[in-house]
Amino acid sequence: MFSAPSLAQYEVLQGEYSTPIVILSIAVAWAAAYTALSMNERSRKSSFFHQKLWLTFAAISMGIGIWSMHFVGMSALSLPVDMHYDRSLTFLSIIPAMIASFLAFYFSSRSRRTKTSYLVAGLVMGIGISTMHYVGMAAMKMDGVIYSYHFGLFALSVVIAIVVSCVALYVFSILQHQSERFFVRVAIGCMLGIAVSSMHFTGMTAVTFYVPIDQPLMEGMAHSMDELFLAKSVAVSMVVLFGLFLVSSVLDRYVAHQLRYFDSLTKLPNRRLFEKNVENLTYDALAVWHLHDLESLNRAHGYTFVDEVIKETSRLLKSTKPALVDLYRLDGHRFAYVSRGVKGSHVLEEAMEKTAELLKQPLLVKEQQVKLQTVCALSTIGVGEQATDLHTRVMAVLDHPTIQFQHEIIHYNPVVHTQSFAQSLLDDVERAMAENEMYIVYQPKVSTSLKKMIGVEALLRWEHPEHGFLSPAVFIPILEKNNKMMDVTDWIIDQVCQQLQAWQTNKEHDWLVAINIPGNYVTSPRLLHNVVDRMEFYGIDPKYLELEITETSFVKTIDGAIEAVNQFREKGFGVALDDFGTGVSSLSYLKKIPISTLKIDKSFVDGVPQSEKGSAIIQSIISLGESLKLKVVIEGVETKEQVDYLTTTCNSPVIQGYYYSKPLKAHDVVEWYSSSSSTSACHSPSFVD
Repeated sequence: MFSAPSLAQYEVLQGEYSTPIVILSIAVAWAAAYTALSMNERSRKSSFFHQKLWLTFAAISMGIGIWSMHFVGMSALSLPVDMHYDRSLTFLSIIPAMIASFLAFYFSSRSRRTKTSYLVAGLVMGIGISTMHYVGMAAMKMDGVIYSYHFGLFALSVVIAIVVSCVALYVFSILQHQSERFFVRVAIGCMLGIAVSSMHFTGMTAVTFYVPIDQPLMEGMAHSMDELFLAKSVAVSMVVLFGLFLVSSVLDRYVAHQLRYFDSLTKLPNRRLFEKNVENLTYDALAVWHLHDLESLNRAHGYTFVDEVIKETSRLLKSTKPALVDLYRLDGHRFAYVSRGVKGSHVLEEAMEKTAELLKQPLLVKEQQVKLQTVCALSTIGVGEQATDLHTRVMAVLDHPTIQFQHEIIHYNPVVHTQSFAQSLLDDVERAMAENEMYIVYQPKVSTSLKKMIGVEALLRWEHPEHGFLSPAVFIPILEKNNKMMDVTDWIIDQVCQQLQAWQTNKEHDWLVAINIPGNYVTSPRLLHNVVDRMEFYGIDPKYLELEITETSFVKTIDGAIEAVNQFREKGFGVALDDFGTGVSSLSYLKKIPISTLKIDKSFVDGVPQSEKGSAIIQSIISLGESLKLKVVIEGVETKEQVDYLTTTCNSPVIQGYYYSKPLKAHDVVEWYSSSSSTSACHSPSFVD
């Protein structure tokens, strides 16, 4: 292997390299390394798929890249002799590269990592690259040609593969918290690509080809080789590589969707998807089953047993679900059936009667019989009513003081139930504010031009001791209808001013905070007096507060709203026109309203950029806002495709939505800001659930 033949019988065979093909081989190595790192990074995330699945994908990708780079690099070398490949050895040579890649990624991705683990990972990867190369060289057959290696260069090629692999995997490991960043993966992918290609071409420098002196050579440097076999093999490997990348992207989207919209225990759609669908789809009836007193089962048997009870209950509920009915798990003890289509309410009612009969029977869980206490609240939609009213109605049924958990199906009766739930919330408002059952969360607003968070929107939440977490879509309409929202808004303003003072006192950040103002409160002198009083009391500059006023409030009282906004602006407050596009009759007044910010409603963002009509409307609204020299804020952004589209459509959009972050509590906002600043917020979304 390392000894040269007699020069009396052999002469050195000279070859030439094709520069474009050399560059292509290096690009293949980088692409494979980038793909492998992307999949390895996914293996660290919480997923429905086992970590080893992603590690296997990463190993296959890296192995294919090493193998393809080698044979593309070999095709760049021109020798004046016939050349072909031993097909068995050719395919066999990919195995050590895949095995080594799997082990290297496994060692470097463990939660407990030491310098030894980095060394072992790099050593395994380097040996795998080298083994693949030299097995691939052994697969190369040339008539009459023999070759030998220069030991020093041979050893150097192996050392290069090991050292560069160690460095690349070490850098990747210590930067794992930034591995979602495109440029980090590109840089580390380049390092691994360099490890592969450097080893290959150093190894090729180490080899010397010899041909018998009397053997005739081909004219020129173009050799004859099994090009069709090689081309097909490399092409298939590239198809597999990019196929894996595509599959991993699809799986990634699937996992993100499952984690966000589906309950992990029962695999049923969760409350978030329920609220989204009720707003966007046409439903005509809702039935909610309440499982009573699960806490007693927890105390008696433990949480694991109760989880099994819930799973068994979900299986029972699924078995009675009609075709045109959707089943959701709303929270720990409530399941919802929602019907759609003609005669859906009649079908749903029949199914609920069947379900009630089944729930009367004990469930068999871990060889124990469990008798559940349940009740079902059912409401149907009437003419001119909205699907969002259904949830409020069933909640009114379930929270009525006369409720009994004896597997009954109780229909919503406005005479009996309307005032009960609403009144219970109204009675609890003062206590909720005093005892912090109500609290404020803040959703970041990210400037894509500055690549950082520039402000937040303050949003109200309510964790009720009896009803659990109440959706704002449920309790805010009740508070507004009963003139309680003004008092709550004053409380929100006080809480936000306190938080602004705390952030500024701690010298953490000076952020602009937006507060939603109810439509009927906009023109009240009380609002201006209260907000000025609170800002002065806490020593906050008005420039740090922005009042978000819905478009419909302008439409209803345009003259009074314009006067009120003028007063806010004179005091130094920012004013945003919220949910723009939902009250089109205000369009002619837009130039008269002295607002500072235009917020585009989420309903226009959904479907962009796939929807041509939606995209056209977004472009028109953005152009309108920019022409009026208004700051444009786009809310409800959830996908990277939407961000990319909006960034190219708008000069410097401010984006708010789940793509970057859900609403966070005050201390979490500071942590999110610090984390997103170090990882470039505009390229690294944070889906925090």
